[in-house]
Amino acid sequence: MIVSGSTMDTSYHKKDIMDIYSDALKAVDPYRLTLLFSENLRTLYRNSGACRMIVIGFGKASCLMARAVEEQLPNMIDAGIVITKYGHTVARVTKYGDKKPGIRIFEAGHPVPDRNGIQATEEIIKLLKDSDEKTLLVCLISGGGSALLISPYEGISLKDKQEITGLLLRAGADINELNTVRKHISKVKGGRLAEIAFPAKILSLIISDVIGDRLDVIASGPTSPDSSTYQDALRVINKYELMDRTPLSVLDVLQKGTEGLIPESPKEGSHIFKEVENIIIGNNRKALEAAKSRAESLGLDAEIISSEITGEAGEVGKSLARKAIGIRNNGELKRPRCLISGGETTVTVKGNGLGGRNMELALAFAMEIEGIDGIIFLSAGTDGTDGPTDATGAVVDGQTVRRAKTNGLDPAAYLGNNDSYSFFKKIDGLIITGPTGTNVMDIQVIILKES
Repeated sequence: MIVSGSTMDTSYHKKDIMDIYSDALKAVDPYRLTLLFSENLRTLYRNSGACRMIVIGFGKASCLMARAVEEQLPNMIDAGIVITKYGHTVARVTKYGDKKPGIRIFEAGHPVPDRNGIQATEEIIKLLKDSDEKTLLVCLISGGGSALLISPYEGISLKDKQEITGLLLRAGADINELNTVRKHISKVKGGRLAEIAFPAKILSLIISDVIGDRLDVIASGPTSPDSSTYQDALRVINKYELMDRTPLSVLDVLQKGTEGLIPESPKEGSHIFKEVENIIIGNNRKALEAAKSRAESLGLDAEIISSEITGEAGEVGKSLARKAIGIRNNGELKRPRCLISGGETTVTVKGNGLGGRNMELALAFAMEIEGIDGIIFLSAGTDGTDGPTDATGAVVDGQTVRRAKTNGLDPAAYLGNNDSYSFFKKIDGLIITGPTGTNVMDIQVIILKES
């Protein structure tokens, strides 16, 4: 893990805040979390009457999850496919001889889908076509799966899918809204993967990257009942005033679905879910609890203030900064304190800069605490990437903006141009971990000390 910032005010213990973040990541390590369920898998296979086990995975954590399954259940897996983001094959899945073929790994585009994602998903569909009641399908699902598991509905091209995904992302749609649309222009999302695999028994092990751990939203709920409708998808597009820019093929499918001309996604109570079990094995809250424990071990009075942080990143940054300033100014700070939060903000892109929601949040926070001593702040993703960059977030303190201005930089201009990455790169404030192999949204850590 690389943490830039040799000029950071060292009196605020930058190492402490990075130790807290590191422990949060360790708590949601997909390999370890999946190992905890390996014996359950073994028992389920033996007691289910299944004679064939298929393992599929999609998401940024899928490689490490698959590795754990393969290592614990050698010679029990008949076939498997994993799809992950480019560069996120952090550990090769073990091969175990000629008797069994092992789990194949595909890399594909995220957050905007690409041709590799389509080809890999078609391979999964082929694998599931022969499923029957004697098949046990193990699904390893994690954040990023919505973009990686992609099979557009008939009549919708990859280009059209890419276009509507990009439009919604740039407009600031949250993950619930984005996935509502995705589910209704897909052949595999919103419970439809379970429909393809029926009547197989399905066990999905899931690492959540959404607020509230909603099964129908994580990776667009491929093995869970869908609570949203075609009408809901149209409402999302209307909300962001994208009707005139949405590809006609997408609007055509959504309109036909609304009129009942094509089937809705499978709903609660459908017979296809009778032999389906979805289990969440990791989430943001688990990471925050580990962060709190580490902070307390460092002698800090630690508190988790929220695991459901949402909203525009810049506004959230200001809000968190004002909370920190308020605590310092009203006499609440009896001893060093740590405020921990998590969730997933959004960015409405108005400029042409380079950045991500965590860096934008951190920059807004830094501007709010300019010149105030005793506050250090971290905002970072848990997957190792923030936007289309090699950084996962940033660390700031009360001197960050002052140093930038001394170097001739205008923080407000960078924020207005959505160019937070360039800003932090120039002042050495980036956090660079590389792909972590997991994904449970984002983490913010504030350390408050008397100046």
